[in-house]
Amino acid sequence: MYTIKEASKILGLTEHTLRYYTDKGLTPSLIRDENNKRLFNDASLQWLAGAKKLKTCGMSIDNIKKYVDLCLEGESTINERYELIAAQKEEVLKKYEEIKKMKEYIINKEQHYRDIMEGKIEDDTNPSLWGNSDKKFDYIEV
Repeated sequence: MYTIKEASKILGLTEHTLRYYTDKGLTPSLIRDENNKRLFNDASLQWLAGAKKLKTCGMSIDNIKKYVDLCLEGESTINERYELIAAQKEEVLKKYEEIKKMKEYIINKEQHYRDIMEGKIEDDTNPSLWGNSDKKFDYIEV
């Protein structure tokens, strides 16, 4: 058995997060001692590790709870679990595309500044100096 402090260190989650996850029902194997303090066994750590990974993928706590509940129902819920995971995959792929655009923008912006510092081009990055020019705002579309 592990205390909340020990579980926190093992999982790399804050104690606050562990309390929140357990209060939301993401740890069905949670045990409480005689003082109602949370105790975690290996199964609890597995549930929490899975929740952490799904949360890192951007899944909402509500959907993680739904996933946990479906797991507890057993094999008859495989299709529903698949649908949750497939939907989250689509969200991750959308974010990945956004990040690729941000990466391209920042790489180009950095190169632009290097060109200015090396005297290859004039500084055209400060909107307060544009006056009435035709310069457009430099923005990222996401």
